[in-house]
Amino acid sequence: MVRRVLGDAIASLSVAGFKSIAREQTIEIRPLTLLAGTNSSGKSSMLQPLLLLKQTLENSYDPGALMLDGPNVKFSSAKQLLFRGQSPRRNKFSIDVRLHSNFSVGLTFRHGTAGGFLTEAMRVRSGESSNEIALRHSMTSDEIRELIIRDLAPEPDRHLFESDNSTLRIAQERCWLGIASSRPRLYRALLSTSLTEPVETFIAESIHLPGLRGNPERSYPRAAVRDEFPGRFQDYMASIVAEWQRKGEVQRLSDSLARLGLTWKVRTEDIDDTRVELQVGRLPRARQGGARDLVNIADVGLGVSQVLPVLVALQVAHRGQLVMLEQPEIHLHPRAQMLLASELAAAANRGVQVVAETHSSLLLRGVQTAVADETLSPDLVKLHWFQRDPTSGVTTVASADLDEAGAFGDWPEDFDDVALSSERAYLDAAELSGASGW
Repeated sequence: MVRRVLGDAIASLSVAGFKSIAREQTIEIRPLTLLAGTNSSGKSSMLQPLLLLKQTLENSYDPGALMLDGPNVKFSSAKQLLFRGQSPRRNKFSIDVRLHSNFSVGLTFRHGTAGGFLTEAMRVRSGESSNEIALRHSMTSDEIRELIIRDLAPEPDRHLFESDNSTLRIAQERCWLGIASSRPRLYRALLSTSLTEPVETFIAESIHLPGLRGNPERSYPRAAVRDEFPGRFQDYMASIVAEWQRKGEVQRLSDSLARLGLTWKVRTEDIDDTRVELQVGRLPRARQGGARDLVNIADVGLGVSQVLPVLVALQVAHRGQLVMLEQPEIHLHPRAQMLLASELAAAANRGVQVVAETHSSLLLRGVQTAVADETLSPDLVKLHWFQRDPTSGVTTVASADLDEAGAFGDWPEDFDDVALSSERAYLDAAELSGASGW
């Protein structure tokens, strides 16, 4: 059995054949990983295969190889997630998750003739061994037994499998592949969960916040607070804040909101045994005698309700835990967008794996500033720029590192080019307007 390495974390993610990602693209994941690019360039597509695995593994019933319509990502047809252009793998896509320990799991999914997906192949590589364990749906009983004897069975027990004559087959176990036999007790230790456990643990513990986080609610469901948050993370937010409040640890969250200039305080109020109310300070700064000047979160601007789950996720996550954020800056004032970078940096400095998909040049500038003023090491940051070919529609990824001054060299297309171009266009228009006597 492969065991999880202490202090391990996801090191890279590779995807191929998924939506616009026709050819395999790989992103290195560091404590702070930024995904940037134009709309529909493939940023979300890079993370969605991992989210499909997450919601498949967390579902209360067995949905088969992939749960297409779930809390993290929603599809209703295989055509919506497979690459549509010219490709020899038009009915397949693959994902490979590698850990820092060099343990990795690669999966290839094929659209089945009866609908849905099958896991066509599963490849497991361990840093402890150069061997690759490969399971395929098409394997014969003899091929499976040979694999078991060669790579899976402990050496003292190999004679048990050599003398066994039961029929073996590859079984679908949610998104993984496993080994099924008429003698299950003998093969129990060889099930896929023992092979994939290190990667499955990180997927199960991952936190995902979509770009559309819903409208603020008058009350939120009471939920269990653990290391894992299956389903929608925003459904746990109020309960996490309530737990921090009981422990006297909620002040750091209030401080983060104050630094962003949004509100000076956040607290919870129990409604009953099933619901919790979130309250925030009505003003951005505390004032004398205003300790009770709190309102329901639904009665303040959307910026507070949209960034609050982001801040909670960043603070609740532990070292090595993956936090995937889509547009964390949404509905924030430009100044708050830049200041949000310091909250991402604080999580990265604690060893949290933050992957943020962003359209904000100000957030990126805030990260550069954190590196330049030495509050964030450049070694903790990785930038990935997504581009889509206008003719073929195929996505490619360009990656960059920051130097000690926070500079990252030339992007294929820079946020700042757009800002400078718009300012130049305005000045030209204003000059023409003045010249014409308007």
